[in-house]
Amino acid sequence: MNSKKIVIWGKVKKGSERGRLLGFPTANIALHKKIELGIYVSYTKVFEKTYPSVTFIGNATTFDEKEIKAETYILDFKKDLYKKYISIRLLKKLRGNIKFKNEKELIRQIKKDIEDTKKYFLKNE
Repeated sequence: MNSKKIVIWGKVKKGSERGRLLGFPTANIALHKKIELGIYVSYTKVFEKTYPSVTFIGNATTFDEKEIKAETYILDFKKDLYKKYISIRLLKKLRGNIKFKNEKELIRQIKKDIEDTKKYFLKNE
């Protein structure tokens, strides 16, 4: 899959706020096209500026959710994005959608995904 050509966009909507509670606040948007589920290295454009990010496409199977959505964690970003429009460009798929046994296991994997994303940007910028 050539994800470099996949761009998604939408208005940030309120989610379950689980990402924030786990220590990784995400911007959630509705998905309007079919994309292979998984975790992606991405760029997120907000306020006319582009930021490195990690994006999840899928349903949170660890929490038995059914809705397929896009959630992006923008590296080193702390602003409120509710009701703002963002665009996300998927650059590289890191892994598929995995169901974890517990939150601790999920947090460990999220930290690894963030590290893998940072390594990607160090090599490719």
